[in-house]
Amino acid sequence: MALLAGALPAPAFPAPSLWWWAYVALVPWLLLMRAAPTGRRAMLDGWLGGAGFLLAAHHWLMPSLHVFIVILALLLGLLWVPWGWLTHRLLHGRPGPGQVAAALVLLPSVWLMAELVRSWQYLGGPWGLLGASQWQVAPALRLASVGGVWLLGFLLVVVNVAVTVLITVARARTVALAGLTACGAAAAGVWAWVPTAKEPGTVRIAVVQPGVIQGPGPRFERSAELTRQLADRHVDLVVWGESSVAQDLTTHPEVGRRLAALSRTAGADLLVNVDARRGDMPGIYKSSVLIGPNGPTGQRYDKMRLVPFGEYIPARPLLGWATSVGKAAGEDRHRGTEPVVMKLPDSLRIGPLVCFESAFPDMSRNLVRDGAQVLVVQSSTSTFQKSWAPAQHASLAALRSAETWRPMVHATLTGESAVFGPRGEPVGSRMSTSTSAATVYTVPLGQGTSPYVRIGPWPVYGAMAALAVYCAAEGGRALRRRTDRPSDRSPDQPSDQTPDQRTPGRP
Repeated sequence: MALLAGALPAPAFPAPSLWWWAYVALVPWLLLMRAAPTGRRAMLDGWLGGAGFLLAAHHWLMPSLHVFIVILALLLGLLWVPWGWLTHRLLHGRPGPGQVAAALVLLPSVWLMAELVRSWQYLGGPWGLLGASQWQVAPALRLASVGGVWLLGFLLVVVNVAVTVLITVARARTVALAGLTACGAAAAGVWAWVPTAKEPGTVRIAVVQPGVIQGPGPRFERSAELTRQLADRHVDLVVWGESSVAQDLTTHPEVGRRLAALSRTAGADLLVNVDARRGDMPGIYKSSVLIGPNGPTGQRYDKMRLVPFGEYIPARPLLGWATSVGKAAGEDRHRGTEPVVMKLPDSLRIGPLVCFESAFPDMSRNLVRDGAQVLVVQSSTSTFQKSWAPAQHASLAALRSAETWRPMVHATLTGESAVFGPRGEPVGSRMSTSTSAATVYTVPLGQGTSPYVRIGPWPVYGAMAALAVYCAAEGGRALRRRTDRPSDRSPDQPSDQTPDQRTPGRP
């Protein structure tokens, strides 16, 4: 039951995208942990529910990782053990209004801590954060510009906890209703108070999606054919997907010359992605490379955050056996060292990201702080073509746009390619997984600095502070109980027993 209850939020994410389901999807899981006979049992329900959530949200990885995805889910599911324990501690039995009020703050805080820890790149990254389910809801995107995806996740858990209390704790329903009212007031206040991104102009960006084509050579030729179709379309930038070029441009200058000719034909710079062994450095890199009419411009970004098992195997001497049971990386890719903002001839500044780097809110935020006007993601989800993965990946661009007030172009090899404006709104139509085309988007630029870019992930810091206060209060209460406990009497201390109560035979 815990595994099933934990899996229930999955339909809130793409492809189903039942965003409204996220507001009640955690209730069965919370009811299960609340009703657990002991705190230890609630911790077990938290663990297994967390594993169920990760398995359901990432089920499309099973063909690639096989049994290893189960092991990973069980390990990462341990992050929800504190959530289970605290749910039982605050909501078990007949909690009073004070406990319920604490639960409305502390349970969302513990949830954010679990999401924060699993967002570490070496644990798989922040794919499937609960707040990401609201990518198509305009009021939620406005909230994201204030506190990022973290604020959305916090408020979603608050609503779920409040609904759980309304169902089970009659004496504290007023507090639960107050919590729901506070969430609604916060959303309305942000909608009324927070400004939106200004749009100083537009740029025309073409996305080249060759489609499902086997082999790097035929894929390159199809991309080149589609790029030639952009002649006289007056575009400012042409974007190819991840791993669109399979040869290093320094050791294969003829490839650079062909790309330069395509740039001249299209009348715009090309942003390609080179997935090859570097001639000037050992190892394989995934690099966004800007090509002008005269060849490579010298502006290059090497992917910094790699996909565990897909692009490298953590602790390969210990876990290298994963290559025998799934499609794990046979050779580790090398990491880049710093983000790069590229400048186009018309002074447009773009911030490139590669693949699942668009899932990391901090990377987009840092690029915008460094001056990026347009965020560009080059991706390839061809391995997961007939799954929820392409739609999930594309939806992340809406959140990053809303958070940063900058448009994001999500360009893939095989779909879904999509573009979102500076408020997270869709621009043009998506290119589905069955599309092979070059599509031109008129992209509105964003201006100004969003509160999230300016302040950072303050909901996370607030959650940490709330949990620190709770832990300090609990520690103080435990210390007082220990201090108030009667101490054992010393042999010289007079007894308050009457003579008749003393042990027979003793003076």
